[in-house]
Amino acid sequence: MIKTSHLIEALAADARPVRRLRPPVLRAALWLLLAALIFGLLAVGHGVRPDLAQRLEQPDFIVGTAAALLTGVLAAVASFMLNLPDRSRGWALLPVPALLVWMATLGYGCLVNWVSIGPYGVQVGETARCFATVLMTSLPLSLAMLAMLRHGAVLSASTVSLTGSLAVAAITATAMSIFHSLDASVMILVWNLGTAVLIVALGRWLGPRLAAAGR
Repeated sequence: MIKTSHLIEALAADARPVRRLRPPVLRAALWLLLAALIFGLLAVGHGVRPDLAQRLEQPDFIVGTAAALLTGVLAAVASFMLNLPDRSRGWALLPVPALLVWMATLGYGCLVNWVSIGPYGVQVGETARCFATVLMTSLPLSLAMLAMLRHGAVLSASTVSLTGSLAVAAITATAMSIFHSLDASVMILVWNLGTAVLIVALGRWLGPRLAAAGR
């Protein structure tokens, strides 16, 4: 039997320096900076929606867009906070008030018709541009979030995944509100959060089986 002191000395001798993670708020700020860069590229390459000036005169649009953006910011902060093992699980509640306001502004029509259409229907070209915007916004943000969270010691992976996915969904919905007339907020939420729930469920189902197979 190896004595505990000898085991500690052996482990310490082979230990490598651990690079400290940047503060959670700073990591969230860097991720949001990427989101701002994507918004800038979309503005240059695509331009804002033609009726943005008129929509900005409508209080429900301003409140809804601001609530979506705030949800994304707070969810990103919560995700990076929860990525550290010494932080309270209560950080998961940080984006909830903004999320409730955002959900309240969606309205019944958006919940029934996930993508609102004009009097002449959805044109193929606009639908393709809408999908491209969703993809160009959500894909790099999701990959960046995954890369920035993978170094943390996660005690509650499901909560981190859900808050991170909520951040991506909220920022993507904000982009849609600014650059497109199609209202796909609910669809974007279901897409991102549904994917996160599926990954968490698969992880919980496969985890014990992989561990048992490796014994």
